[in-house]
Order: sequence, then C-alpha cells, then structure tokens
Amino acid sequence: MQTIQTQLLVLGGGPGGYAAAFLAADRGFQVTLVDASGKLGGTCLQVGCIPSKALLHVAKLIAEAKDAPHFGVTFGAPKIDLKGVRGHWQKVTETLTKSLAKLAEARKIRFISGRGKFLDAHTVVVDDSTQITFDNAIVATGSIPAMPQAFQIGSKRVMDSTGALALEEIPGSLLVIGGGYIGLEMGTVYASLGSKVTVVEGTDGLIPNADRDLVAPLHKRLEGLFSKILLKHKVSKIEEVGKDIRATLEDPSGKPIIENFHRVLVSVGRRPATRDLGIEKTGIVLDDKGFIPVNAQRRTSVQHIYAIGDSAGEPQLAHKASFEGKVAVEALSGEPVVYDVAAVPAVIFTDPEIAWCGLTETDAQKQGIEVKKLKMPWAGSGRALTKGRTEGLTKLLVDPKTERLLGVGICGVDAGEMIGEAMLALEMGATARDLALTMHAHPTLSETVMEAAEHMYGLSVHSAPAKRG
Repeated sequence: MQTIQTQLLVLGGGPGGYAAAFLAADRGFQVTLVDASGKLGGTCLQVGCIPSKALLHVAKLIAEAKDAPHFGVTFGAPKIDLKGVRGHWQKVTETLTKSLAKLAEARKIRFISGRGKFLDAHTVVVDDSTQITFDNAIVATGSIPAMPQAFQIGSKRVMDSTGALALEEIPGSLLVIGGGYIGLEMGTVYASLGSKVTVVEGTDGLIPNADRDLVAPLHKRLEGLFSKILLKHKVSKIEEVGKDIRATLEDPSGKPIIENFHRVLVSVGRRPATRDLGIEKTGIVLDDKGFIPVNAQRRTSVQHIYAIGDSAGEPQLAHKASFEGKVAVEALSGEPVVYDVAAVPAVIFTDPEIAWCGLTETDAQKQGIEVKKLKMPWAGSGRALTKGRTEGLTKLLVDPKTERLLGVGICGVDAGEMIGEAMLALEMGATARDLALTMHAHPTLSETVMEAAEHMYGLSVHSAPAKRG
C-alpha cells in the first residue's frame, strides 16, 4: 500500500473542498485532495447545480418561443434532440472540470481519485490502496439524494435527481414526488420538453420553506405548465407494472388514488454523505441527522479536523460550502476568523425564479419579530412590462424602529441575479433609506428594490400611494 504524508488533507472535491484546497495551497500548505468521482467540482458541477441550470435554460428557450406571439413573433413547434440537449450540459461541465483540474495542477495540489475512509484521527485510507497521514483535515464530502425505502423498488424508471439529469427519454408522463426546488426545477425541464408532469407535495404549498406570497406567482405559472399539482397528498406505494410505474397516492382524507406513470422522480431532499467515512474512528460523533457538528471556525470536536458544506449542516448550498471552506483554511492559518454571515442567499431557478436572503416573513411570524413589510409589484415595472412578465414581486422586511433591512424576497424572471444587491445591503447593515437613496438604472428590474424601499417614506413613483391618516 502506498503511503503519503500531507499537511492538509481535503476529503471531497466539490465547491467547498476545492475552494478550501486552492486557498490552502495559496497560503503555502502542502495539500492532498481526495475525491471518489475522480474529478473536481462535486455534485454541484457534475450532477447538480450546473447541469440542471443548463437544462433549465433550454426549458426557458422553449417557454419564450411559446410566449413569442404576445410580441408579434411566431415560431414553429420545437424539435427536441435529446442527444444535443444532454450534450450542452455535458460540454459545460467538461469545460469547468478541465479548468478546475488546471487550477489544481498550477497550485501543485496532489489529487487522488478514490473514496477516503478514516482509520484514526490522523490517517485515511483510499480504496485500500493509498494510506494518507495528515496534520490537518477538512471533510467536504457533500450530500446524496435521499431515497426512502418504500421507493427503492429496483426500477430504472424510478429516478433521483442524478438519474433525471441523464434524460434517457422524454416520458409521456412523469410523477414528481416532492414539491421542493429540485422537484420543481426538474419538473419544469421535463414538462417543457413534452412530458405530462404531476407533482405531489405533502404540505399545503409548494416550496414549503419559502414565503407564500413569493411562491404564489410561480404556482400560478406552473399550473399552466404541469398536468397536476397535488398538495396535501402523499405517495404511499409505487410498483413496476410492465413499462409503467403504478403509484398509489393518498388525498388529504386518506382516500387512495391509483395512477400509472412512465417515470417517477423522487425529490424529497438530500442527506449528508458522512455515514461510511469511518468518522467514529476519529472520536467525532455525528448528530442525529448525520451532520458533523462544528464550531464557528468550522472546527469539529477534534481540533485538527474541520468540516464544511453539506456534511456540516443546513442549508445545503454550494456557495455556503465555498464560504465555509475559506473560513476553515483561514482558521487553520491562525487568522481570527469565524463563520459569521448576516444571511445565506437561496435561489430557486424555476420560471419565474424565487430568491431570498435574511429573515423571511414566515420566520418573523414564528419568532414573533415585528417587521415592516415593503412590497413592489412588478406590474409597475417598465422593464417587466417589456419582457411581458409582470407577475413578479420584490419584498423587503425592515425593522420598524431602526429601519434596518432584515430580509429580502424576490419572485420574478432573473430574481437570482438580483439577490446579490440584497446580500450586500444586509451584510453592510443598510437601512431602507440607504436603498431608497441609491440611484438605480432605468429601466431595470433592480429598480424594484429601490421602489420597495421608497414605500417606507411614501416616495415610490410607479405604485399606488400609501394611505395616510
């Protein structure tokens, strides 16, 4: 067995792992990075964020072509070349993967392909072929799709998010189990390509963790795209029958509904990929959800071992992992740093998109926090009108006493591109007046942030005046 000694071992080459490895190498550490896939980029790049967004762009092109008659332009029916659609996202991921490999090589990072497993608090073995002893380690092993036992029936027609990206076919009908962001994003892709999509969600609304007023415009549009959206329903059983999957659904009263689908997408969340790492041999104890407990520096209970990203807790987002990776390396370097952010941005890349950061209205109500709610409907936005997409909404939550910005939520086309301004405002401790007095270019969608803030002072031009008295 080959034996290697390294200053820093990084387990996992996703957005958190490679960000940590690159920064550590730049700081002068001798770095060894281990990843089971044999590539850098992790789930996000290989089978997650990047491929799905490439497919969602295809869906957007189809939707815009269908909407074009509203603008006096008519296109013919789209011809779908599945090989070409797959080829688009595969080319994107290949380009980014090669770029990361070159960046790692330029930093003289030792990359080992294989699954690492702890033998003790200073030793990892990779695929029974390489033993690595390390001074420090960062665990960044990410997460995997959750697949409840009831849905593990051994059929290729039952897919998780990774399987859905393969686009083996355009099924005539698709059952999506779970109305969260993954289910809605991939449901949008398949519906746009021609599948009849049924979404089943156990709660009383899509994307349960988002504010209802932000979800409402999306829900309305999806009602026109999907075949069915069944809320407060659940799937109790699925079985393969010939070339179909027979699903037993239950309505809110418990009454069974039996339907056949050509394929099923199970999108009920993700779980941390930590349970087969030999973590227990280091002295670290996982929490009841499988996450590795860490402190504000992302340090575990074992001083020289850190954990970041999906393996270290919610929210399971690529940008959070990258940020945490940098914090861990700075802490390892002796810097007085902690993970202390005002907010973590979230974006759902459906059509329309939903983005938010900071305090949500739902959480404010649960926590009894008093807020002033400032809304700017996109019906008053000139730019939204030119796009023919006025269903959007920009919402600010402000402390009524200090006028400090507490949270921002946006629903509308390109909402994800707008949330950066909100994040900067939150991190800088901006007030509603700061946003209201910041000149925004016209006509842009970002103006709605300014105009929402102007409502605090009765200044908004493109919406009805606030009632006085």
